[in-house]
This record gives sequence, structure tokens and C-alpha cells, in this order.
Amino acid sequence: MASSTSSPAVVIIGAGVFGLSTAYHLLERGYTDVTVLDRAEHLPAVDAASADMNKVVRSCYGDPEYTRLARQAIKEWRNDMWQNCYHECGVLNLGDAYTEQSIVNDLKHGAKIERLVSPASIRAQFPLDLHNSGRLGTFTSLDVSSTSYINHDGGWAEAERAVSLLMDHVKKRGVKVLPGKAVQELVKDERGQTKGVRCADSSEYEANVVVLALGSWTASTFPSLNLKGKCLATGQSIATIQLTPEEAEEYRKTPVVLDFRTGFYVFPPTHLNVVKFAIHAAGHTYAPAGSTISTPRTIVSDPDKGLCIPRSVLKELRVQLRGVYPLLAEKPFSGTRMCWYTDSPDGDWVIGRYPGDSGLVLATSGSGHAFKVYSTLTFSRLLYHAVNKGCVSTFRFVEQPLTNF
Repeated sequence: MASSTSSPAVVIIGAGVFGLSTAYHLLERGYTDVTVLDRAEHLPAVDAASADMNKVVRSCYGDPEYTRLARQAIKEWRNDMWQNCYHECGVLNLGDAYTEQSIVNDLKHGAKIERLVSPASIRAQFPLDLHNSGRLGTFTSLDVSSTSYINHDGGWAEAERAVSLLMDHVKKRGVKVLPGKAVQELVKDERGQTKGVRCADSSEYEANVVVLALGSWTASTFPSLNLKGKCLATGQSIATIQLTPEEAEEYRKTPVVLDFRTGFYVFPPTHLNVVKFAIHAAGHTYAPAGSTISTPRTIVSDPDKGLCIPRSVLKELRVQLRGVYPLLAEKPFSGTRMCWYTDSPDGDWVIGRYPGDSGLVLATSGSGHAFKVYSTLTFSRLLYHAVNKGCVSTFRFVEQPLTNF
């Protein structure tokens, strides 16, 4: 039976950003009966969006609530708990109209920003050694009347390592994290309220509250919830280039470059001397035969094609990279990946009770920008209140997506 004491039983489906953040803050609030189930045999799941080498940590948002949350997250990324997962190299925002409001919000929250009004001021944000060697773009195609700026308070985080750190932390504090548990069904009581889950191996787990934190598998795993309009699985194309140690040092002290005009972004080299770059766009969908719900096609479900990205995107990635780092764009790609996100129609996160079901909470639709707040207690607090109270009225952007199913 699920617990009826002051510490209710909570089952969380998904051991990624949303799931582990929920588990962490439940622990902080005194919950002692928390179980995390994940379909992957080994964790972190190799095909999860969070199982990535790096993610952008930025506070440049047109919505002031997201800016505030991201600013708090940046402070907490600096804490010892994250063991230097966060690299504060700055985020160079190449602008369009969206970034004008972002500057206002960043300034309001005390971010260290610098407006960039010319190609020369943009190039000045990069190491001097790159300037005269043909290794840095001219940025002359940028409309200098548009809004570009660098936020020195941003950077990037080692995504997979950060997930592993929090997973180890919650396990040491008593959370049961169980891999190889592919949940197939929500178990209901006589009133139609969720009271647990049933897995593919026939095991069952009872709970007072079940949290769906499956990322891009949310809608396809539970088609009866009719979530595809709120939780659309989309594949975003990513590529990498392997550098030599000597080459990597030349680019090591560069900022993250984020071009809001095109969706292109590129990171400094990792400790393994890999440069990752991508284009964030509407994304690609994939519905298996017999289904109309977009479902991730990954290296796990399709070993032959799970890492492939469209040829047209490969070409565009080179074009965009050439505009920032011309010589890197001539090097062979060392890998590609389709990173599967869960998108909501308006890009807001979906966090709250499922309508009409007191035992079911959704924590999903990261929409490609949730990882940066993984570190923040405020994000965990949103998830906690969704479990404990059903919604978070002070955060309209996380409550609103649940109102019109």
C-alpha cells in the first residue's frame, strides 16, 4: 500500500533533469519514500537529452520570470555540490528583436553585460590569437543596428556529469533509483485516480503521487493522456568536431556563441577537446508505424540510424560554423546526434497536476531550455509544489500550459 503518513509515497518516472530535481527537493522537504524509475538499463540514459556533453547556461530571456530563475541557477551552479561542472566563459548573444527585451531583463537582475554595436566589438570578445589567423569570423553580415551583447555571467555546464552527481546525491540520501524499469501503464483506483504504475516486467509500484518526468517519451508512453499537443517530441541536430590538444587550446577561452537570428550555437572545447555546435529550430518529428505521436528515434531504438541528422542540416551547420570559426568549418565532423527535446506550443514548461487526477503530476516539456536551471533550488521548489499542492500559482509560465487540455 502507498504511505498514508506525513511522508507520502512518490514514484517519479524518469531519471533526468526533471525527475532528479523533483527527488532532490522532496528530500529537502522531508519526504522519505521516493522512488525513481527509468527505462534505461544503465543511467544516465545514453539517449536522454540530458546525457549530453554540455548545455548552455544563460539568462537571456524575453520573459522576466525565466531570467530571474536562470539568474538564481547561475549562482547555484557555482556551488561546491556541482564540482566545477559549470564553466563561466560568458554567452555571446547575436541579436534580433528578442534580445532587446533580454538585455532589459538581464540588467534588471544585475547581470554583467556589455552591448556590442559593431563587428569589431564582437570580435573583441575572443582571444587575440584568433583574430589575425583566419580562425575567427568577421561578423560583418550582422546588422549592427540589431541587439547583440555578451553576458559575462553565463557559460555552459557538463550535462551528463551534472546528472550523475545529483543522482548519486539523492541515492545516498535514500531515494531508490531503479534502472531497467520501463513503465507501461498507470494504475488507477476505483475513482479513476492514479495510485501507481505497472512496468513491462510486470512489477508494480504504488504511490500517493506519480510524477511523469519522461522528457521526450512522455506523450508516446502514455497516449491515453492525449499529451501530444502539449508535449511534442522533436529532434534537434547536433554535430561535433574533435580537435587536437594544441588546436583546442586556441579556442579554449572563447565564449558560448548563441545566434538568435538562426538558432545556431557553438561551445568552447570540452576537456576532451571536442567542439559541439547545433541549430535550435522547430526540430524534426518521427512517428513509428501505427502511431501518430512523435517518438524519439535514438541509438537505443534504432542503432543504425539513431545518430543520423538530415543532410540539409549538415550543410547548414557548416555554413553557420564558418561564420564564427572559418577554419573549424573545414574540418571533418567527428559525430552527429539527434537530441530529442519535449516542446510545448509556447516554449513554456509543463509542471503541474494532470486535470482531474489528484495522483498524477506532469514535469516535462523542457522545450530545449530547462537544463540550465537544473542546479537551482527554485526549479526544484516548483516541482515540489506541483507534487504537494497541485500547481504553482506564482509561476504563470509553468501553470498555464495545463489549463486547456
